[in-house]
Amino acid sequence: MKIVRFNHGRLGISDGRKVVDVSHLFGAGPGEWPPVGINRLIRDFDQHRAEFARLLQTEAGVPLASVRLETPVPWPNKLMAYPVNYHDHAQEMASKGLASVQGYFLKSNSSLSGPQDPVELPALPGREIHHECEIALIIGKQGRQIPPEKALEYVFGYACLLDMTVRGKEERVFRKSYDTFTPVGPWIVTADEVPDPGDIDMKLWVNGALRQQANTRDLIVDIRQMVSIASSASTLFPGDLIATGTPAGVDKVVAGDVITIEVAHVGRMSVPVVQGKFGANIVFEKPYEFVRNH
Repeated sequence: MKIVRFNHGRLGISDGRKVVDVSHLFGAGPGEWPPVGINRLIRDFDQHRAEFARLLQTEAGVPLASVRLETPVPWPNKLMAYPVNYHDHAQEMASKGLASVQGYFLKSNSSLSGPQDPVELPALPGREIHHECEIALIIGKQGRQIPPEKALEYVFGYACLLDMTVRGKEERVFRKSYDTFTPVGPWIVTADEVPDPGDIDMKLWVNGALRQQANTRDLIVDIRQMVSIASSASTLFPGDLIATGTPAGVDKVVAGDVITIEVAHVGRMSVPVVQGKFGANIVFEKPYEFVRNH
């Protein structure tokens, strides 16, 4: 089943062809503040699963193509991410800071954007902005110190995620937390729709040219361990997002580009890149030259 946010914060369930609005069940929709109806849906999903299945069978809904999709979880308790989680990416970045060494970091929740929102490049002359192709794990229930063998019980679903980055040596969180730097979508696919989390293909194109390609079997820290490690330090809550890390092939984007990401069993989304007017600050005044390690 696909869970969507659409048309100013409405919540829907989808079979990939139509959307049935279930906003009223979770107090969601235009004017909701903070927009946490989706967190309640995720928390209470099992109670509504049978009803959702019935609604998809009996309600006409509206065509999926007719709605404007929005980022699925705009107000998570945490947006967590794992750095350098593929060996090929470690090689291209000449990095020893693997996910298995450094653990996770946090991105600003306000960096989240949706599948039909543009990536807005900050006004930082002399700096490259890079794409990073990733998968989002959406946590389904509260947990702490979760053992790896039980970790998948806490994963509600999956989504496509782009981790946009200002390339440089400054604090990683700062470089990755600009508004629109975490597009997520186009929906959440519930975990039962993904046959094997240890075998998920993902690809990224810019203007139709393939730049990144990987499979979760190549992860340094796998999905089970990611959930377990995160929960050892922080209580996980319904709606928390974990970004799984990116493979080799990161590269710059410029205004006018279109980034397309596809994750097997999950979905595909394409977002345009535009130039913004904001973002300049003293931290990024010094130019940085990115040199790929071959």
